[in-house]
Amino acid sequence: MYLNNLQPAVGSRPSKKRLGRGIGSTLGKTSGKGHKGQKARAGGFHKVGFEGGQMPLQRRLPKVGFRSKSKKFKAEVRLHELCSMTMDTIDLKALIDNNVVPAFVTSATVIDSGSVDKPITLVGIKVTKGAREKIVNAGGKVN
Repeated sequence: MYLNNLQPAVGSRPSKKRLGRGIGSTLGKTSGKGHKGQKARAGGFHKVGFEGGQMPLQRRLPKVGFRSKSKKFKAEVRLHELCSMTMDTIDLKALIDNNVVPAFVTSATVIDSGSVDKPITLVGIKVTKGAREKIVNAGGKVN
């Protein structure tokens, strides 16, 4: 095998359309562009979404919803996830080290989901009212 013998696989490179080469080629005269109009002209293009001057769909529809930019830096932690951790005092760094929350998170909130079976001390972590009751009832505390 030599470099001058290499060829693409059969059928992988279809031959280019030869436009404007007579009526027998089926791509003669108008070259597959139809008759007249903006798209038949040289350089005839328009913006994506352009509807000929009519108000475009993306502008006719109302804006919906809101995406918070700070949402990705906040995390929710369930009570049963705290119970699976080995340490008694839990802060944000401990949550990150144990892969309970992602590394880029800047604040976490413990929510009332599951149960607590051992005393836990939370430091610098937000806690919902229901979760706080369960933690205190189990003998833990929230700072």
